[in-house]
Amino acid sequence: MTSGEARAAGRTPPPVAGVYETALYVADLPRAYAFYRDLFGFEAIGSEVGTGDRLAALRVGDRQVLLLFRYGASAVPPTAAGRATGGRVLHHDARGQMHVAFAVAYEDLGAWERRLQARGIAIERAIDWRPGVRSLYVRDPDGHLVELATPGVWGVV
Repeated sequence: MTSGEARAAGRTPPPVAGVYETALYVADLPRAYAFYRDLFGFEAIGSEVGTGDRLAALRVGDRQVLLLFRYGASAVPPTAAGRATGGRVLHHDARGQMHVAFAVAYEDLGAWERRLQARGIAIERAIDWRPGVRSLYVRDPDGHLVELATPGVWGVV
C-alpha cells in the first residue's frame, strides 16, 4: 500500500505544514503587545490594541501568528447574541508561565544580546546545545519564558 493509499484509508494522517498560530495569555494586553511589537518588531494584524480589547494578533515571520489574549477575556462561550452576529470564537483561557520560542539566526545572537541589554531585559539563561546551536531565554512582562533559538535545537529546523 502506498502512503497516499494509506492516507486515503485513514491509516496515516494527512500532512501538517507547520504551526500557524501560538497563543499567550496576559494580564495587561497593551503592555504585552508593546513588549512583542517593540522588542521583536512584530507587526499588528488588524488594528492597534486598546485597554478593553480581548486579543492582539502579531505577524511572526512570513507564516506565523502570535496571539496575545487578555486573561479571562475568552474564557466564556460567546452569548447567543454574539453567535447570531457572527461570533465564531470558541472559549479558551490559560494561566501560568508558558513558553514560546522564536527562531533566530546564529549570526544574530550578538545583536540580540545587545538589544536585550539596551532594553534592560535580563537574559535568564543561555544554553549552548552543541556547536553553532544556541538558545537565549528571557521573560516577558507576564513571566512567560521567551526563547530565542537558533536552527538545530531539535535537529529538525
